Amino acid sequence: MRTLRMFGAAVTAAVALLGPAAPGALAAPAVPAARTESPSAPAAPGSGPTEAGTTFRTAAAFRPGQEATAQAATGDYLYWVFPADTGERPTVRAVVTPPAAALRHGPATWRIDVYDGLRRRQPCMYGTQARTVGRDAAQVRLACVLRPVRGAADPWANDPLPGSYFVRLTVASLPDEDLGQPFTARLGVDVRDEGGAHAADGSLAVPLVPGATTADVAEAETSAGRTPAVEAAAPEDGWASTWWSDRWLWTAAGGVLAALAGVGGYALTRGPGRPARIPPGA
Repeated sequence: MRTLRMFGAAVTAAVALLGPAAPGALAAPAVPAARTESPSAPAAPGSGPTEAGTTFRTAAAFRPGQEATAQAATGDYLYWVFPADTGERPTVRAVVTPPAAALRHGPATWRIDVYDGLRRRQPCMYGTQARTVGRDAAQVRLACVLRPVRGAADPWANDPLPGSYFVRLTVASLPDEDLGQPFTARLGVDVRDEGGAHAADGSLAVPLVPGATTADVAEAETSAGRTPAVEAAAPEDGWASTWWSDRWLWTAAGGVLAALAGVGGYALTRGPGRPARIPPGA
């Protein structure tokens, strides 16, 4: 579980502070057909879906570290979905191979957009979210670095929260004569763990996953032998559903260091005490 690993890392860092120190590139594309009906099941580790959905409901599911591929017609909207948990900062990367230069009639603008489990569009911190290329371009590379995922947020805020994240890829503008030309796409997500640097008090009762229900209904589904939507969309090591973060470790370590500094400062400034040459009672 992620919580146990975080606790182990916390203990290791505390020992390092208080005592002596103790001794995703994208692969070659597969070219399947774009999917238009039912969503795909999560792919096995190391591989990703070979087709994309055409709506939010049919988005193809994959996990960070996997590669999703698809082939479609220019003008189609392609959708994928991946999980992101508290403290993570996802980076979405896409490589588009447009139609052959001989088939194109002018420049085209390709774009990726990322939405959270509530289908709120999430802005990119860094990266080239949209790119315009000429008719002779062999590839189009896009990237979007999202903000770190928070454990909780105010209802009016647009902060990224743990749950499912949808990626939409499409061509934003191109000559009308180029609509319907075939292209291929590759998509991957890298996740960086930001730890407690962006931690917030509180946590969601349930990650923002489409199809998520109340705890009672989820328990009933489990009893009936069905996998609840939240578990089906969870990262490989599960959701980090606790209030723990490594900022508690740094808070405790800071308090211990402050106490040691106070004791050391007192020892340095108190002086040697009563001189031995002065008799008692003087």
